Amino acid sequence: MSVPTAALPHWEQTPTDLRAATREIKAALRERIEASGRTVEEVFAVVEARVQAAVDDIAAARRRGEPIWPVIDYADIAAGTVGAEQLAAVKRRGCLVVRGHFERAQALQWDADIVDYVESNHFFEDYRGPGDDFFGSVGSRPEIYPIYWSPAQMQARQSERMAAVQAFLNSQWKHESDGVTWFDPNRDSLYPDRIRRRPEGADSAGLGTHLDPGTLDLWMTRAYQQAFRHLFDGSVERYDPWDAAHRTAGPQYPGSTMCSAFRTFQGWTALSDMDHDQGVLHTVPIPEAMAYLMLRPLLPDVPDDDMCGVTVNQVFPAGHKWHAPLMEALSGIPDVTAGDSVWWHCDMIHSVAPVEAQRGWGNVMYIPAAPWCPRNEQYAASVRDAFTKGESPSDFPAEHYERDWPNRFQAADLNAIGRRGLGL
Repeated sequence: MSVPTAALPHWEQTPTDLRAATREIKAALRERIEASGRTVEEVFAVVEARVQAAVDDIAAARRRGEPIWPVIDYADIAAGTVGAEQLAAVKRRGCLVVRGHFERAQALQWDADIVDYVESNHFFEDYRGPGDDFFGSVGSRPEIYPIYWSPAQMQARQSERMAAVQAFLNSQWKHESDGVTWFDPNRDSLYPDRIRRRPEGADSAGLGTHLDPGTLDLWMTRAYQQAFRHLFDGSVERYDPWDAAHRTAGPQYPGSTMCSAFRTFQGWTALSDMDHDQGVLHTVPIPEAMAYLMLRPLLPDVPDDDMCGVTVNQVFPAGHKWHAPLMEALSGIPDVTAGDSVWWHCDMIHSVAPVEAQRGWGNVMYIPAAPWCPRNEQYAASVRDAFTKGESPSDFPAEHYERDWPNRFQAADLNAIGRRGLGL
């Protein structure tokens, strides 16, 4: 017989007293777990064992000299011939490189076009410095260009090749359950993001280990409490990091690093060749690690008003203090060529390694997979407005460099994929 459980307290907007809300939700979550007949420690031990097995698997693969990141050819995605073993590797690791996503010549041309675009509009003369604290820490000036509406970016976003890969990635998720279609895997919302251009010879401090799906809202809002229900109701074995249930409608607390959209995968497309040791992306390639991160604050060694350092207006930190076993698995991407794309599950811990005197350029366009769903449809309205005005989208600092740039991408240049992605 199941024990009836009290409804969890929830805050659909940022609580005014974060410490008090943290104490309240932690007590309620512990009580809910214990109502199932298991202790928090027992539930965490299940997750710990599952994650440790994945860490050990990665360590063993490393010793054998095997690549950690799955690599899939775009041609196989386009032809529908990705093998079962490769699909299993994507689900197990939660990340992949798509080789030859775009022709190398096309990617290099886009890179050159972006330079022309910013130079013709005197971007460097007008640049006012980083608009947020997060990317402001990388060290070079500027490394992240707050540019969203260049013809190159928009051509990549609305291309058939991008749509094919996004649909492939979205379809790795469970998108229907309980009679609800949580998202449409074959239609992406066009989520505009920035450009990174790191010059040859650059020194960059990189970015520390963190994740981007949200902050305290992951514990404190009703939708996320539902999404992570199996972690908190004693049925932890049923937790599935690939289940989109309840993730495609809920709010996110506002902040300088928020993402209003639901992304199945974060991603970028390479606009230059990059070697694996030149300040590249690393992930902890274990999708189940999210369960560890969500339950860890409930253990008794964490102060009652602390969520292992997670707070609003900052990225979700992950590190040696609270998550040491996970850090052993941190794995960088292989060498990539201009035109390859790199993808990682939206809940995945990731970082960018530091580099000194970088060899070659390190240039990327950030383009995620963000399938059409209620949350993304809502955000698309603000994206359309920003697109029309040439402004920075609302998830990003209000820098608005492109407002008066005459050669930015125009509505007349949208194809069917672009119009659908903007909800037109």
